[in-house]
Order: sequence, then C-alpha cells, then structure tokens
Amino acid sequence: MTIDRILERLLKLHPKLIDLSLSRLKKLLDRLGNPEETLPPVIHVAGTNGKGSTVATLAAIYRSAGYRVHIYTSPHLVSFTERIVVSGSEISKAYLEEVLIECENANRGENITFFEITTAAAMLAFSRNPADLLLLEVGLGGRFDATNIIESPTLSVITSVSMDHQDFLGKTIDKIAFEKAGILKPSVSAIIGPQTNEALNVIKRRALELGSSAYVFGEDWNISPLNKQLIFEMGSESRIIPRPNLLGDHQIQNAGCALASVKLLNSQFPVSPQEIDIGLVNINWPARLQKLKEGALIGNLFEDVEIWIDGGHNQGAAKAIASTLRDWRDDSPEISIHMIFGALNSRSPQNFLQYFTNVIDTIRTVEIPREANALSASEIETAAIECGLEAYPAKGIGQAITDIILNSSGKRRILICGSLYLAGAALRENSCLGD
Repeated sequence: MTIDRILERLLKLHPKLIDLSLSRLKKLLDRLGNPEETLPPVIHVAGTNGKGSTVATLAAIYRSAGYRVHIYTSPHLVSFTERIVVSGSEISKAYLEEVLIECENANRGENITFFEITTAAAMLAFSRNPADLLLLEVGLGGRFDATNIIESPTLSVITSVSMDHQDFLGKTIDKIAFEKAGILKPSVSAIIGPQTNEALNVIKRRALELGSSAYVFGEDWNISPLNKQLIFEMGSESRIIPRPNLLGDHQIQNAGCALASVKLLNSQFPVSPQEIDIGLVNINWPARLQKLKEGALIGNLFEDVEIWIDGGHNQGAAKAIASTLRDWRDDSPEISIHMIFGALNSRSPQNFLQYFTNVIDTIRTVEIPREANALSASEIETAAIECGLEAYPAKGIGQAITDIILNSSGKRRILICGSLYLAGAALRENSCLGD
C-alpha cells in the first residue's frame, strides 16, 4: 500500500496526465546526477503496434543467450513493478519505493508528469545495477516521450505505425510517423518494421537527414510463414526458424523486428541460431492473445468454454485480432466466438469494433473497473449496435462471462479485449485480487 500512496502523490504533480516535453525530466535527471548517462547499451523501441511484443521477443532471445537485460515498458497490467525489470527480474516493491521517493524529493514538488518522474526512477534503478542491455519501450509517440531522453542508443526500432493518440501526435499518418521517427538519432542504425507508404516515406526521410542507416522490412530484411515455421531473410542470410509462442500472424512481423535487431547487433552481442530458436518459443508477454489456463475466472467453467485476453486497443490491433478470430472460425467452424469489451473515453469504440462485424457471435460491454475515464457499458453497447453487433451490457467481467455461458451452447471462445486496462482488470480478477 506504501507504493500505491507514493504513486497517488506523483499523479498529482502535474495537472495533466500527458504533457509531452523533455525539459522537466532533464531538470530532474540533472538533480539526480544524470543516471541516463551511465546506462548499458540501449535498444529504443517505438511504434503504434507491436513495440511491447518486440521488446518481449528481444528479451527472450537475449536472455536465452545469457545476457543480463534491463527492461522498461508501459503501462502495467496488474502491478506497477511490471514496468521495470532490473537485470532480468521485476523490480521489488521495496526498491521501487526507494527510487520513487528519491525522485520525489529531488523534484521538490515541481510540475512533472507521472510518466516522466517514474521514468526517472527507472533510470536510477537501471544505472545502479549491472546489465548488458537496456530494452526501452516508448510510452507515447517518440519525439517528446520521456524515454527519448537517451541521446545515443545502440539501436532504434520503429514497429508498425498507424492511427493512435491523434490528440497528441497529429491527425494524419505522416504526422504520427514523424513523431515516432523522433527516436532516430544521428549515425545510430534503425530497424524499421512494416509500414504504409506514407509512414515509411516520413521515416526514411528523417533517417536520411540524420545519417541514420535504416534497415527496412521488405527491402533490407523480410520474414514470412513457411508451413508451420517462419523464414527470416537479411543480407545474405536466409534461415528457417520456429514461430514465436505469441499467437497471431501479426506477431510474425514483431518477431522479425526483433530478429533484424539481433542480426544487426550480432558482432556486439553474439547470439547463436539455437539461442534465437529457444528465445522465440519462450517469450513471456501477458495479455497478447493469452489463453487463461487456471484461476478464479475459469475455475468453474465447462470444458467447452475458453477465455482469452488481449490488450490491443487501437485500429491496428483490432485488425490483427479480427484476422486471428477469422482464422479461429476457419479452423473450427463449430466454435462460437464471444467478446467482452471495455474502453476508455479517449477512444471511439466504433473505430475498434467495426472490424468484428460478422466475425463474432455476441459482445458483452463492460465498464473498466477502477478507471474514471472508462466508457460506460451502455455507451459501448450503443456503439456496438451501430457496428451491427449483437450487444448486451454487463455489470463486470464475471457477469459477462456468466451471461455468455447461460445464453449460448456448444464450444465457445470468449475474448476479453479493448484496453490494456481491461486486460489488467481481468488478470487481477482471475488472480483473486479483486476489482
């Protein structure tokens, strides 16, 4: 509970949750002795979709090769400690409390956003513990994101760019791509994942201006399915590899971004083909088409009911999820597919749900627990009906599951999705931690 109280105080240090800038963080880090200058080599990852999965894949590969890895990701699902992995282990609550209080004292009550000051705490923890690599995921955008305080990363990675956070990044793909390309640095190589032509032109132009060598999907490297495996190609290398244990065809491209990164850095951080293969089949990244196998939510389910969770929340993620659900239908046409959906009021639920018309059988709409900015179940129900979906509101995840079971029969798959915050609530409830 001490951590919760500290985090609540830090949330009040700025009137806005998001205020993209680097000046406040630079000032704080200077007071802390500039821990960002004493970090291990950094792989900096931006993008709209897939950046977290790419980080998780990189972590699995480098860990399989015996490297000590720091990891910084956001947001968390259940516990804030998930965001900061120090030398391969999730930060302890005691150590997190220590660095948060140190940052709070150094900030002296001045305006700073929650993400900025918690990023400073992560930098402190990383700088004081040995590791071979730091995998750093952008929070929002890139150019003015707090993680962009790193001036000389070892490698930049930009995964797929699509429409998201338009109020902060711009209303068009080219403007959003420009913000994402803000992580590119002079003379620092970059791996570029699959992009629209519009986004790719912006990213290439920025890389050229900076003298950053860009290795682009479809031009300098490629990855594609080959029966039940994958084929990865880069330079003169062409190798058959296992599929990652993260489900969904979109994870193939995310794995490709990671593999291209490993290939490019192989002289500095050697990894054998066998270690790559081991890493790919041992990726740990919850709430990405994750099937629940035990816990409170499934304890009393019938054998013919499955519960899945995905944290995808934007249009790009919706397209990828819908594609997977179509594959489910093709592979097992006897199975009915049901959705439990919740979203924040910063997003249009129609933009997400439009991809599931004629894909799912029914949808239960819920308000995300503990989120003041969550859309109500009735608001989402209206949006779902407008998208041609058979929708019903429910008073929480548990009731939604019960309603689906009572009003359907046969083999059923239930997907909980729409927000990482809803995914986190589902995982908490499944772990008996409550709403």
